[in-house]
Amino acid sequence: MTGPSFIAHVIAIVFFSLVAPGPGFVHSEEAAEDSGFKEIELFTEVLETIRQSYVDPDKVTYEQLINSALEGMLADLDPHCQFMQPKVLEQLKRNTDSTYEGIGVTISTKNEVLSIVTAREDGPAAKAGILPGDQILKINNQLTEDVGISQAVNLLRGKPGEPLKLTIRRPATQQLLEFEMKREVIKQSSVKDIKILNPELTAPYRMGYARILQFSEPTAEELADGLDKLEQEGMDAFILDMRNNPGGLLGSAIDVCGEFVEAGTVVLTTEGKPGSGEIKVYRTSDEKKRRDRDYPLAILVNHSSASGAEVVSGALQDLKRCVVVGETTFGKGSVQSIIPIGEGKALRMTTAKYYTPSHRTIHENGVVPNIVATLTPAQENNLAQWFGRDTLSPAERKKIEKFRDPQLIRAVDSMKGALVYSSVEPAGTSEESEKDSDSGE
Repeated sequence: MTGPSFIAHVIAIVFFSLVAPGPGFVHSEEAAEDSGFKEIELFTEVLETIRQSYVDPDKVTYEQLINSALEGMLADLDPHCQFMQPKVLEQLKRNTDSTYEGIGVTISTKNEVLSIVTAREDGPAAKAGILPGDQILKINNQLTEDVGISQAVNLLRGKPGEPLKLTIRRPATQQLLEFEMKREVIKQSSVKDIKILNPELTAPYRMGYARILQFSEPTAEELADGLDKLEQEGMDAFILDMRNNPGGLLGSAIDVCGEFVEAGTVVLTTEGKPGSGEIKVYRTSDEKKRRDRDYPLAILVNHSSASGAEVVSGALQDLKRCVVVGETTFGKGSVQSIIPIGEGKALRMTTAKYYTPSHRTIHENGVVPNIVATLTPAQENNLAQWFGRDTLSPAERKKIEKFRDPQLIRAVDSMKGALVYSSVEPAGTSEESEKDSDSGE
């Protein structure tokens, strides 16, 4: 037996072995409707029709056609699923290193358009003027409308010094823009700008501030070191900035939560397919917690805060431990598992979703702030320049130093309110408690 009938026969046998009813199987109309035999037959017919009739025989080997079908199958599930060829799988492994070669952006598909989630301020893309939220229309001369995430990543990466041109649409202003840049070696930094804010903004209080750019292995320890330093400087409240944070290591995000709540607190659950019973509970660690940090906390987020940033802000918001200020976050709250198949290939597939302590799902919903504070397109651009001020010329830096961050100002105001509220003595306060309060000032 050869030709289409042979292929159909082989595929049918393989498929039957996967779905054949076992002992105790109860046939149902629903199972019969989704048996898949007719669709497998259609797939085989299309496969053989392409092989027999397509003009270029070098493009229609069984491996090429099946790989293409698998890529489309995974990509159609959601933007985070993909069929990974050996080259892509190896690249994913390299992405966990402390450095990578590219232009310093995180990308995803939003509203079916390839978009910039974050642009690192010290990377070539941000220096060229790329902003979070920009939609990528072309990478060099390659249109992106039919390009998957993995292929787009391959197109963006390259050797240091290699040129790259991006054509983008900026939704906030409806501009079509072109940017040219050169790829560089990008270092994966984590916590930045640990400081006491300008007293002119925060008086009569002293407020600490730090930014988490992404969650990597040392993030929680770096943040803890920063908090220790700020506490020694007399910090009354703390503002954690996670705007443009694309996420990173989930364990690191859990440890950051642990800095602000009691050890053993449930901050996240992940749940798999309904009915599967695959539920995992994440608690803060007793081993990694240094001390209690009970001062008021505000967290800044925006439309480009994703994944781990949403875990931290959503969990601490549910636990009434922080005030979230800014814009509704990106909405990337799902777990992707790498499932090896074949020789050096794998499936990257969404197998679970994140749920906050109150069982809110982050995926496709995001975290809605307690205090909504939006930025105009001009303010977005100024904020990006402010974050990247170390890369600006002296003249440009002097100009951007006048920028007043409206979202940060709202966060400071919320902390002033929290500190005023916490200083109000409840009725019936004992004399001893009053003396303790006086001595603390």
